[in-house]
Amino acid sequence: MTEEHPFAQYIRTLGKGRHGSRSFTRDEAFSAMSMILAGEIEPVQLGAFLMLLRVKEETAEELAGFVSAARQSFSQPDVVPKVDLDWSSYAGKRRQLPWYVLSALLLASRGISVFMHGMKSGGDRVHTVDALASLGISASNSLNDALDAVSKKGFAFMSFDVLSPKLQQIMNLRPLFGLRSPVHTIARMLNPASAQLSIQGIFHPGYLDSHQQAGKLLDENMVVFKGEGGEAERNPDLVCKVRTVLDGEMGEEEWPELFAVRHVKDEEMDVARIGKLWRGELDDEYGRMSVIGTAAIALKALKRISMNDAMEMAEEWWESRDVSFVGRLA
Repeated sequence: MTEEHPFAQYIRTLGKGRHGSRSFTRDEAFSAMSMILAGEIEPVQLGAFLMLLRVKEETAEELAGFVSAARQSFSQPDVVPKVDLDWSSYAGKRRQLPWYVLSALLLASRGISVFMHGMKSGGDRVHTVDALASLGISASNSLNDALDAVSKKGFAFMSFDVLSPKLQQIMNLRPLFGLRSPVHTIARMLNPASAQLSIQGIFHPGYLDSHQQAGKLLDENMVVFKGEGGEAERNPDLVCKVRTVLDGEMGEEEWPELFAVRHVKDEEMDVARIGKLWRGELDDEYGRMSVIGTAAIALKALKRISMNDAMEMAEEWWESRDVSFVGRLA
């Protein structure tokens, strides 16, 4: 008789039928993901595992275990500099440019250190790396380089395939399955630099609960909301419902729309306009208020101030921004 593979127990837990299957405990989720990241499973097991999770949908306890295992797979330096804001960016934009990049740079220009991580460009979407490249800003080649850049310059971007090649490989399986996997959620919650606050954007509102509850389990400060295109970017045309975990307390707040009439889809999606808006060479009202509105969400949580004060601060910072800051990041 062939001996059972050690990972089989985790597939059995998820797939034992309507009455026999159950969700993982946090410890089980940690152990299962640790085996996956260590390459201790077979490809067919990974496929079964991911799709059983997809059908069931991951719980907050499972997400907390998966995220903890993923973090332990990183090679962290002995000394990690203090980072204020973790910014995950994994969706890409189709309808509007990634204006949130300017929100992050605006905050960084005012002394709020930002570690941004996300997907490389591909397909019909405009990603963070595209926006940064248009500004002359390159991605860091390692976690050490990224942390050094944050410490010295206040901002860094790191591509997911460099941050976690194994998780990127799993994410790349999406075209084979036709479905997203838990890795898309795990990536948003990684906070690889252990920042004081994490800002996360999602596309499906149903994931607000799991992100928020997993954040509480991980004992981290975070804000999460349904952002434009699934990115952490406030759509100024719509009411924005934000979930928070701050100092162990879960909260919910509603930011009002900033325009009475909705803007149409951006047909050009010309990333050069991002730099032009920053330099004051054009005024795109949608982009400008998206930048300010997104920065305000982060400022409210970072500084524990009111919504109105956060908006006023973001507007003042934008109007008096140091245009030369971006050039110093190149």
